[in-house]
Order: sequence, then C-alpha cells, then structure tokens
Amino acid sequence: MLAMDQGVVEEWLSEFKTLPDSAISTYAASLKDKGALVPALYKVIRENYSDLLEPVCHQLFEFYRSGEPQLQRFTLQFLPELLWSLLSVSAARDPHTSGCIEALLLGIYNLEIVDKDGQSKVLSFTVPSLSKPSVYHEPSAIGSMALTEGALANHGLSRVVYSGPHLQRETFTAQNRFEVLTFLLLCYNAALSYMTSTSLQSLCQLSSRVCICGYPRQQMRRYKGISTRLTVTSEFLVQLITGIHYALCNGEVELGSKALDDVLYRAQLELFPEALLVGNAIKSSLHSAALKSNNKEGARSIQVEITPTSSRISRNAVTSLSIRGHRWKRHGEMHTPEKSNLRCSRKAVGDQLLLSLPRVQIILENYSFHPTPVFHVMDPALLSPDPRLSSMHKAFVMSR
Repeated sequence: MLAMDQGVVEEWLSEFKTLPDSAISTYAASLKDKGALVPALYKVIRENYSDLLEPVCHQLFEFYRSGEPQLQRFTLQFLPELLWSLLSVSAARDPHTSGCIEALLLGIYNLEIVDKDGQSKVLSFTVPSLSKPSVYHEPSAIGSMALTEGALANHGLSRVVYSGPHLQRETFTAQNRFEVLTFLLLCYNAALSYMTSTSLQSLCQLSSRVCICGYPRQQMRRYKGISTRLTVTSEFLVQLITGIHYALCNGEVELGSKALDDVLYRAQLELFPEALLVGNAIKSSLHSAALKSNNKEGARSIQVEITPTSSRISRNAVTSLSIRGHRWKRHGEMHTPEKSNLRCSRKAVGDQLLLSLPRVQIILENYSFHPTPVFHVMDPALLSPDPRLSSMHKAFVMSR
C-alpha cells in the first residue's frame, strides 16, 4: 500500500471521531467528493494483514450504526469485497486474519434484523400476479388465460411472502454462514441504485470467483487465486443474480455477462432449480435488449421490454364494446353508395317480376259472415298456364 493512500485513510479515520452529531449529515454528503478515499479503502480490505484493516472495519461499523442513510450506503458499497475477503480466508482456514471483518458483517446483520425499538423484523415481499403487469412480465405476452372459476376467484389477489424473524448471531459457523451472507446481500440489493460502478464490478468479480474456484472453469477464466471449492446455497446465488442483473443493465456488460454465465455454470453443477430459473430467465430477456455499455454514470435502471397497453385485449375477444361497434359497422355499411345502388337494382328486378305476375286481388272479408277467407279472381284470362294455378282456379270456381 502506498504512503499516499495510507495518509488518506488515516485522515479519514481521525476526522469522523471529532465530529459533533449535528454535523454528521453534512459530513456524509461530503464523502462523495473525496475521490481518493474509496480506492484506498478497497486496497486496505484486500490486504488481510494490513494494520489499518481493524480500524477501518470499526469505522465502517460506526457509519452503519449512526443511522444516517448516506453513511450506511457508504459502508454497503464495500460489502462484496468484504464477503470475498471472508470467504477466501475461510477457505484458506486462517480465521485469525478475518476477525474484524466477521465482526463488521455480524454487526450489520444484527442491526438490520431489528427495528428501532429492538424488536425482530418480519420482512414482507409481494409476489406479482400473472393477471397484472409488472416489471418482469406482460399479461398479453403470456397468451389467453382460461377464465375458470378458480382464476376468477384469485383475480386481483396478491400473494405475500414473509421472511423472519431472524435470530441474532454472535459468530459465524458452517451452519449459519450463508444464512447471514444471503441476508446481507439482500440489504445490498435493496440499495443497488446508489452503488458505484466500482462496487458493481466488485459484485461481479465476487460472483465469478465464488462459483468457479476449484472447478475446471477456473483455468478457463485464468484466475490464479484460491483453488478450494466454496460451498454455496441456492438462495445465495439468487441474490447474486439479482445484483448481476442490475449491473448488466447499467454499464457492466462484459463483467456481468461472465458473472451470470459462471453462476449458471455452478447452479447446473449443484442442481439448484431456483438459481437456474432466475438466471436463465434473465439471460433470455437480455438477448433482445439493448444494454447500456457506455453510460455508466447515467440514470440507474433495469431495462424491461413492455408491450404497448393498446394491444392487451385480443381482437377476437367478445365484449360489449365490440358488439356495439359491430352493430354500428353494419349500420354504416347499409348506407354506403354501393349498397344503395345494389338495393335499387334489386328493387327494379322485383318490380318487373311483379308486373309479369297475374293481377290477383286477395280480399279478406268479414269473418262474421264468412268463417274462411274468400278469394275473388278479377281477370281469369290473364292467369298463367301453369297447371298448378289452373287447378287452383277450378277449385275456387267450384267452391263458389
């Protein structure tokens, strides 16, 4: 570590201790103007045997415990690097060099699982309904959904998933290590829009290293770090994929693509269905999306292709509006010039047919004198020679 970087870190360590409580917000806003501080802190964290590592971890914990959102986000940006330092030291079976990092991570975890009154938190997550659009899907893209009784009963209902309460942890063990780390990644992902490009790059590197160490892909990636396989869980990989997805859409296309492939590679080896489902869904959605590879300092977002709202209703759907429109359409067609000319021509042909028929007058007389109608033939000579009409005429004459 250079003497200049060491001087920057030492100055940062000393100035916060003398600040009054009223000046913490102003100090937090001024941290982003110290461009040399963040790279120097990354160097301290990466050097496990540095003398500044313990005071730096203590200072970062004080930042997080202060409750100031900007100071908490300043600490969270180093979380991927801290996780990798912890996992790499644990794989090397040298826990004495990571004691301060363990204390920092456990301190953040224990602060996050309780509220301001010290009561255990219960986090809630709303699962999107397939019948309503979300940032991940459009109902019109799924296809027609059968309107069954069960579907109508569940329409508009939201499923809520709860997480917690979580137990306090005093030390890392093989059983609770990834439970704590997964929860810390959840807190990190909740503040992704505030993370810097350096932090997102560190997250992608963490994902690749954790998933390929000790496997044949490590040689393909030419990573010369530890060669011990690290145990992972499906929930931990899902949280990594969430952060990678954000990094992919916000400038880190190369690192993000490699990290996503490495996570899917490990998920296939471990047969983790949750990680495979989320990772393959994100990978498929990125094929048709134009990722922002050059704009790293622009607006933070996740790109999702949204179907226009005007095409949500199928053209074949029968609604009251479509029936009304169909009636107006038929009414308009009846008054078009072509239809009027055709109707006039049909009327002319009908008049000619009537003129060619015999002049027959049908008179319905009073039922009080004639129980049945009486037909009077006015001009029998003009009757058609049709034998059926002649027989009818004879029958009428005989009846009279």
